[in-house]
Amino acid sequence: MGKAAQSVRAFAYLRTSSATNIGEDKDSGRRQHEAIETYAKRSGVELVGTYNDEAVKGSDPIDTRPGFAAMLEALEANGTKTIVVETANRFARDLMVQEVGFAMLRARGIDLIAADSPTSFLDDTPTARLIRQVLGAVSEFEKAMLVAKLRGARDRKRRAGVKVEGRKSIAEERPKTVELARKLARARPKGGKRSLREISAALADAGHRTKAGNPYAATAIKLMLAAR
Repeated sequence: MGKAAQSVRAFAYLRTSSATNIGEDKDSGRRQHEAIETYAKRSGVELVGTYNDEAVKGSDPIDTRPGFAAMLEALEANGTKTIVVETANRFARDLMVQEVGFAMLRARGIDLIAADSPTSFLDDTPTARLIRQVLGAVSEFEKAMLVAKLRGARDRKRRAGVKVEGRKSIAEERPKTVELARKLARARPKGGKRSLREISAALADAGHRTKAGNPYAATAIKLMLAAR
């Protein structure tokens, strides 16, 4: 009986482009890792580590990604020569970045495997390059279409007078505080109109303070009175 073939050792690489998809309650990273683990078990690949780049766009150059750079150092240190990603566009969505990154890894003797299409990176024939480029172009087109749809939806909401982005105004976050500030500004106690600082003090006495527990600054009171 001969010795059993030694399993391929590999690192898993995850990338999440949007900060809104980061966190234990989000499924992007979990889904990527599950796809990679499923491929590894099916193919006899031993995953020896996982590296992640969060809030990194697919068009960002490979050598500017902190997680990828740390993985390259680990690859050099322990002799692992394989990286597994969920899909080719998790490695890089931009075609130029994808091809340049792939060439850089190949020059170092490192194999790149996409779990959903294991041979798409391993074969460097003209046909394989064409397939990668077509798949990358389709992915790029789909993302552009999604961005266009989302932009169209936002534009329709704006035309309807609905606020769709940006930080909430103080009037939206603390309507009761703003309402009281306006009442205090309209009320005319003996001695004339209240100053901004006097309104701030009156708000603080009524329990309306900043998140840090401090009285509102005069500039904040001015914004409250100007808010619509």
